[in-house]
Amino acid sequence: MDKAREAALATLGRILDKNQDLDRVLAALPDDMHPRDRAFVRQLVATCLRQLGRIDDLIDTSLRKPLPPRMTVVRHILRLGITQLLFMDVPNHAAINTSVDLLGRQKDKRTAGFKGLVNAVLRRMTRQGKRLLHKQDATQNLPDWLFEPWESAYGGEAVSDIVTTQSIEPPLDLSLKPGEDAEHWAKELDADILPTGSLRRKSGGRIEDLPGYGDGLWWVQDTAASLPATLLGNVKGQHVIDMCAAPGGKSMQLAAAGAQVTAVDRSANRLTRLKENMTRLGLEAQIITADGVEWTPDAPVDAVLLDAPCSTTGTLRRHPDVAWLKGQEDVDKLVPLQAKLLAHCASYVRPGGLMVYCVCSLQPEEGAAQIEAFLADNPDWQRQQITPSDAHILPEMITPEGDLRTLPSMLADAGGMDGFFAAGLIKST
Repeated sequence: MDKAREAALATLGRILDKNQDLDRVLAALPDDMHPRDRAFVRQLVATCLRQLGRIDDLIDTSLRKPLPPRMTVVRHILRLGITQLLFMDVPNHAAINTSVDLLGRQKDKRTAGFKGLVNAVLRRMTRQGKRLLHKQDATQNLPDWLFEPWESAYGGEAVSDIVTTQSIEPPLDLSLKPGEDAEHWAKELDADILPTGSLRRKSGGRIEDLPGYGDGLWWVQDTAASLPATLLGNVKGQHVIDMCAAPGGKSMQLAAAGAQVTAVDRSANRLTRLKENMTRLGLEAQIITADGVEWTPDAPVDAVLLDAPCSTTGTLRRHPDVAWLKGQEDVDKLVPLQAKLLAHCASYVRPGGLMVYCVCSLQPEEGAAQIEAFLADNPDWQRQQITPSDAHILPEMITPEGDLRTLPSMLADAGGMDGFFAAGLIKST
């Protein structure tokens, strides 16, 4: 397990010091690492990132003076130690002793001089940590670039609920192929049936070992991510473009519903996963590697589902590194790209056809503001009002304007969901 903690320390350093994303760093772990150790590294680092704001506050209030700037590894060791003590079921002595030992194994031998400090801070956490946590506000886990626009858009209480839900390990959501018996598969998979139609089970274990996987009867897809495609209604026999399609959950939904799907994405590597899942599920789609701003079909199409590139701030449950690796400048760069994609996709929809725009972001400028700007510039398009009668759409998910807005705190008692925005648009005949 010491090797796992060394790997966790290296992983956290690559993320916070070198701005590398969590999934990519975890994928680079040694192939011969034991699955148990690999799972421990993922849990430890992800939990640390979910609670990073509160953990750093505990560290800062425990230090008489700040750590030297070049001693970031000491702070990382403290972060991981506190994570184990306060947020994981690791015995106190194991969390403290292994953290102190980690200092002694660093190449920079100056870190050994901080053994006493690390030991003292962590021992203080065993005595006072829980009490100190109760005095904190959960929103300390949000950097200012997220907290301020969220508070303005959703209100302080809602933000607190969002952060609380996002701090929990997400469950596993599955979408069944049409025609499969949900009650049967809920029993087979030890899952619950959500009001949105998805099956939900606790995370853990190999997905490939679950019943029905090899037979291609379901695919993994967060319940919020399954909703935008339903806004297109009955797509059987229609030609639908899934723009920015990878990794492919929405393409699978559309193909399973009988659409003639053209899946377009600029990443050939990400499309490989889509192809593999399509084969496993026995579904077909035309798969094209291309830049969505430039690619155009040969003829007008019935519908487009545009899952635009975004800041992904609605997915912090699974990608807690996003809060600390991205900033408002990233949102500002993405907004013009989203507008270009919207305009271009609209150009090849037939009269009377539909377009759904969606993002897994909670930033207002990536969601509702994009639709308002698009409608102002394109009088031949109108908003298609979403109603609670639409498949699996709950009333609280519908905005006053008639768009779809899911928050991570929705279905909180069942484990929450990703934050998504989606709008249905119809082209005048």
